[in-house]
Amino acid sequence: MPETTLRELLERNAAHVESVSDDYFAAVQDGQEPAAVSICCSDSRVSQEGMWSVEEPGWLFTPSTIGNQVWDRHDGQRVVDGSVLYPIAYTDTGVTTVVGHTGCGAVTAALEAVRADEIDAPAGVEKWIRELVPVVEAGLADDRVGPDREPSLVDQLVEYNVDRQVEFLRESSDVPDAEAIYGFVYDFQGVYGDVRGRTYLVNADGETDTDALADLVPEEFEEHVRRLL
Repeated sequence: MPETTLRELLERNAAHVESVSDDYFAAVQDGQEPAAVSICCSDSRVSQEGMWSVEEPGWLFTPSTIGNQVWDRHDGQRVVDGSVLYPIAYTDTGVTTVVGHTGCGAVTAALEAVRADEIDAPAGVEKWIRELVPVVEAGLADDRVGPDREPSLVDQLVEYNVDRQVEFLRESSDVPDAEAIYGFVYDFQGVYGDVRGRTYLVNADGETDTDALADLVPEEFEEHVRRLL
């Protein structure tokens, strides 16, 4: 019932208020300088603060879009989505992460749209699925992606989409050349390994070779580097 959910929302906020110290917001009263902007998929199962264990305000800038898409349309042209570009341009993050996730419903919907040649969704949702359709079509034409191999086709396309989003950011003239751009897949279904909730590094500034990626991370985190493609 809505009334029950409203009560729970208020109870959860009250618990939040009780949990924070008096100086919890002191460092961010007059502005923000997040360490990174993390663009993730709009999905209730995927908590950005949770996956990065963020407990303090201001450390992470967390926009989300359907299918973790970093782009939008302006005057008919693809541009970097404002929710992603704002922290890059105005808070000097220096690091941007694109985080896909296993079993992504947006990628699934785009795949179904390609197969059916139609999109059955409200306009506001259709817009984002339609933007993913070319990505899925390109993925299906890629020799590395195959419906007859494991893991599932959707999870292969999730990783493919992360690569395309990273590529778009790297090629945008609005994103500083010095911005480090990492691509991750958040695995809560045991697709990449047995550890659920782990984010796997699949792309670093366009680099997708797993040996090269492993060289970028501390030795104790080499298990966090894995790719499907």
